[in-house]
Amino acid sequence: MKKILKAFKTAFPYTIPVLVGYLFIGIAFGVMFEERGYNFLWAAFMSLTVFAGSGQYLAVNFFVPGYSLFQVAFLTLMVNIRHIFYGLSMLTKFSGKGLKKWYLVFGLTDETYSLLSMTKVPEGVDEGWFLVAVTMLDQSYWIIGSIIGSVAGTLIPFNSEGIEFAMTSLFVVLFIESWLSNKEHKPAIYGIAASILGIIVFGADKFVLPTMILVTVLLLSTRKYMKEEETNAN
Repeated sequence: MKKILKAFKTAFPYTIPVLVGYLFIGIAFGVMFEERGYNFLWAAFMSLTVFAGSGQYLAVNFFVPGYSLFQVAFLTLMVNIRHIFYGLSMLTKFSGKGLKKWYLVFGLTDETYSLLSMTKVPEGVDEGWFLVAVTMLDQSYWIIGSIIGSVAGTLIPFNSEGIEFAMTSLFVVLFIESWLSNKEHKPAIYGIAASILGIIVFGADKFVLPTMILVTVLLLSTRKYMKEEETNAN
């Protein structure tokens, strides 16, 4: 029990940027969900069992007549297909974590992935529980935000147009933080270049999947070179 509490206490400071971001975008989701006629219990339940970030924003639009199950499944897959690439890069980190890995896989959002991939587990802290603590804290922030937004949307009606931009804002903040905390900027540059190329070639509505594939190819093909550069620098 002590090592679990220590893991959560150690992990909390690392999750503060996500706390701030998830409260606001969770509130935005709660407001949008409440506008579809669902109370805070449904918002909390969805954030607890689905926890898909942008996928939940998309799902709000499915709670209207006219969408088939196939359309829902396909669009959700397209929005969250990037998680396949995230998951592949976390196979080594999650291996040997026993039953914990199932929750780690479930809770791997963009922001949690960013934290888990760039944060070194402090000495004396159990790695498995540290990873679980980061993931669980992030999800709790989202659930709390969802509840606040849903309740606030009921008590204080207001125009929610454009509120979904909160998700984009959080991505930008995490990108800047990752850039400032890492000396190696090639992966970020690859991502920017691939995104711009993807938008030019495929358009803003269809560039995500081709861009992810291109970034993965670039990172895999230059992995050995970047490792050699890191070794020489040390």
